[in-house]
Amino acid sequence: MDPQTVDRHGLDRLITHLAESGFEVIGPTVRDGAVIYDHISSTSDLPVGQGDAQEGGQYRLVNRGDSALFGYNLGPTSWKQYLFPPKTELLHIRRSNGDLVIEEPPTRTRPMAFFGIRGCELAAISIQDKVFLDSGYVDRTYASGRKDLLLVAVNCTTSAATCFCTSMGTGPKCESGYDIVITELVDDGETRYLVAADTERGESIITAVGGSPAKDEQLANAESAVQSTAADMIRSMDTDGIYDLLIENPDHPRWEQVAERCLTCGNCTQACPTCFCSDVADRVTLDGTAIRERRWDSCFGLDFSALNREPVRESTSSRYRQWMTHKLATWHDQFGSSGCVGCGRCITWCPVGIDITEEIVAMKETVST
Repeated sequence: MDPQTVDRHGLDRLITHLAESGFEVIGPTVRDGAVIYDHISSTSDLPVGQGDAQEGGQYRLVNRGDSALFGYNLGPTSWKQYLFPPKTELLHIRRSNGDLVIEEPPTRTRPMAFFGIRGCELAAISIQDKVFLDSGYVDRTYASGRKDLLLVAVNCTTSAATCFCTSMGTGPKCESGYDIVITELVDDGETRYLVAADTERGESIITAVGGSPAKDEQLANAESAVQSTAADMIRSMDTDGIYDLLIENPDHPRWEQVAERCLTCGNCTQACPTCFCSDVADRVTLDGTAIRERRWDSCFGLDFSALNREPVRESTSSRYRQWMTHKLATWHDQFGSSGCVGCGRCITWCPVGIDITEEIVAMKETVST
C-alpha cells in the first residue's frame, strides 16, 4: 500500500477507529511534568506542542511554540509496564470447605493498541518477546498482552541529547515490527502526517480511516527529517569488541570509579524498556486469602542476589558491573542480542547522570593503553 497523508483530524479518526474496533488505545500524554504512556481517546490527549530537554540526570518539558504532536522524546516510562506490569498477581490460595483452592487470576482479554511507539521501543518489545515468549517458558501475563497487540509507530524527527539509537541499529527510523508508522511533517505552520503500513491489518485500518496519496516531496521531506535526526545525535555506543571488553575485565578500576557516584537506586533498571528482573512475594488478605505477586526488582538491590540471607554482590561496583555486563555482553549469550536499544533513559533518569556510553569509552581507552 502506498503511503498516505492525513491531517490531525485523520489521526483522530485513526484513534477512534481503533477504539471502536475493540482496542484499548494507549499513547503518550503529559502528567506531572513528563511525557508518560496512558489511555488516550483523541489527539488532544497527546503532548501537543511539547518538546523536552534531556541530559544526564536532567529532564524537563519545553514549549515548542507549534502544534506538533510528536515533537518530544522518550519520558521515564516505557511500554513494558503494560506487557510486563510492575505488579502482577500470579495466583490466589483460599480455603473452601476445609480444602485449599489455588486459582490463577484472569489474564487480559481486550487487545491493546500502542499509539506512538518509537523505533528503539519496537526493538525493546522484540527483545522482551525473546525473554517472555521464546526462551523456553511462556509467561502467561506477557502473552495475553502481546496477543493481538497493534503497534502504531512514529518515526523520530527530533532527538534528545541522551539518545544513541543509531549506534544500536534501532532508530530513529522504524524499520519493521509495526502495523502502521507515522511521520510528522511540520512545514510553515502546516502539519501533515505521513502514514504507511507494514502489515495487512495496518493496511485495512489506513483504508478505513482514509487519506490522500503522499506526494514525492512529502516522502522526501519525511526521509530527510529522519536522517537529520540521526545526524543530530551526539552520543553513540561503540559496540565493537564490547563483549570481550566486559567479560575479560571484571577487575577494571573503572568499576570502582563509577561506584563512587552510583547510588544503587535502581532508576536505570526501572526506566529501562528491556530490564526484566523481578521478585515474588506473598501477602495475606483479611479474609485469609493468600496472594502471590510478582514485582519488578533490580540487580542494584542488595538483597537481589542474596543466598542464605547473605548478598552475593555486596559492593556497589559489583552490582553496577553485573548490570552493565549483562546488558551489553551476556545478554547475547542468553537471547542472541544486546539488551540495550540506545533509548538513553538510563542516562536521563540517573540522579547523578552516569552515562553508559561514557563508561564504555573510558574502559576502552584504558584497556587499549
